[in-house]
Amino acid sequence: MSDRVYLFVVGISILAALYLESNAMIYVVVVILFLEGFSGWTLPRITQKIRKKQLEPGLLKLSKIPRFNIESFLVLRLVLSSVVLASYVAVHEYNMDMLWFFPWFIGFAVLGAGVSGVCPVYLAIRWLGFK
Repeated sequence: MSDRVYLFVVGISILAALYLESNAMIYVVVVILFLEGFSGWTLPRITQKIRKKQLEPGLLKLSKIPRFNIESFLVLRLVLSSVVLASYVAVHEYNMDMLWFFPWFIGFAVLGAGVSGVCPVYLAIRWLGFK
């Protein structure tokens, strides 16, 4: 599984959880993204090690010299999980109904990144200097 396919699956999972209004499902997706972001053990990496095959991420990259020794996909997972969790909690726990579109927007953006191979947040993270 490449990172592009993984982003597609994460986008589908976020959108399905929002559509079904399943708090547990959205929290599971967020926890998985947090754990992957902090530990470095990602589902695409694990599947590639099992299959003994290294795949390219499949996303558009900026060719910039990295300033930080942290992988950009780990930072992407942390950013995605933070934004989804913060906006979802703000809408459902604190009744800030004006923020309802943020989790949906992130879900469609991640799904679109998986389909097209272009993720603006990933490009911004690479531009900031992450590896």
